[in-house]
Amino acid sequence: MTRPHPILSTQYTYISYYYIMNTSPIEHITSCRLPTEHGVFQMHGFIDQRTGQEHVALVMGDVADGEPVLSRIHSECLTGDALFSQKCDCGPQLQAALAAIQAEGRGVLVYLRQEGRGIGLINKIRAYALQDQGMDTVEANLALGLPVDARDFSIAKHIYDYLNVQAVKLLTNNPEKLQTLRDCGIRIAERVPLVVGINPENQGYLHTKAEKLNHLIRD
Repeated sequence: MTRPHPILSTQYTYISYYYIMNTSPIEHITSCRLPTEHGVFQMHGFIDQRTGQEHVALVMGDVADGEPVLSRIHSECLTGDALFSQKCDCGPQLQAALAAIQAEGRGVLVYLRQEGRGIGLINKIRAYALQDQGMDTVEANLALGLPVDARDFSIAKHIYDYLNVQAVKLLTNNPEKLQTLRDCGIRIAERVPLVVGINPENQGYLHTKAEKLNHLIRD
């Protein structure tokens, strides 16, 4: 039996390992111009090859010049973003982030299709039903046997890498999210507060995010 050449075998093993460690699972598919009420963006479409999930990034201006980029990583919220639910602050945060990027003239909004902090739309509705019975958002997820937060923010790192974004000024109220992103390799130059959308219907929700999830929100 012919044995593989030891040097070539080692070389190919190294190349295979390098490929696995340095190949993004997030594939850029296409892009287009997207005019919005907050200005004109370039919209990029991505697919996570591990899950089949589709994600987008809205880009305004030159974000590949090495300077920190104003950015929001926004997780999909059908009820808040599209149906204008008052139960959360997601829709107003999305609109405020786009407006802030427009005012800056430069920025990236990464829109991750991770509904309900990653539990999915149907489970989110189940959690809402438990909240109608008196549970808070954390208690409802746990009662359903679901994680409090199942999102994968490493997706954003791969999208930033594709866009050649070197550092971000992140629009968020969640300091734990900042650490999670740093652990993914995202360089955070600054946290930019995004306290918007407070109303009588979501007071309890925002209080829970502040008390149990450490969000920097005054309610």
